[in-house]
Amino acid sequence: MSNKAEESIQQNLWSTTGDLNTLRHKLLDLFCQLAYQEGDFVLSSGQRSSYYINGKQVTLHPQGALAIGRLLLSLLPTDTQAVAGLTLGADPIVSAVSVVSALENRPIPALIIRKEAKGHGTKAYIEGPSLPAGAKIVVLEDVVTTGQSAMKAVARLRDAGYAVSYVISLIDRQQGGAEFYQSQGLNFSAVFNIEEIQRRYRELGS
Repeated sequence: MSNKAEESIQQNLWSTTGDLNTLRHKLLDLFCQLAYQEGDFVLSSGQRSSYYINGKQVTLHPQGALAIGRLLLSLLPTDTQAVAGLTLGADPIVSAVSVVSALENRPIPALIIRKEAKGHGTKAYIEGPSLPAGAKIVVLEDVVTTGQSAMKAVARLRDAGYAVSYVISLIDRQQGGAEFYQSQGLNFSAVFNIEEIQRRYRELGS
């Protein structure tokens, strides 16, 4: 095998073999290179913005998904019994965390929360394994602006009898989401904030 081929393989193994600090730095670069855009956008919250983050460009990227799964798993409270999120943005995130948890011998199921009840069969809002009443669930999100999207998932889970006290996001746009969660009695953390994304974006000259 040529040196170039070996170097390419090593570069592609960072999401598998890198430590958590390496994962975080590499993931930051992926968000800057693939997901962050500047322009004139309308967000799901209805707000206008001079930038947009298409998180699925990274959460559906093979190395991005693996890195996200490893990083978020490390942030979960030790008593977490499941991870959950509102479709569609959180779907690949909760799946990645659940798969990685099995590889790490710490199996954690994933739940997906529908925006509207399924129109057939059980007509459920929550898809995934049935859990005991009071199960401790962490809600995951890709990008938090006002906090309303993840809060829908929190409300559905609480209505189903589960205990939710944590929300973890990949990116915090710092537009009131953290304060909103605090007002709702929720702990909130994010892997990155928007200032870090924008600073690295400029450094990379993207």
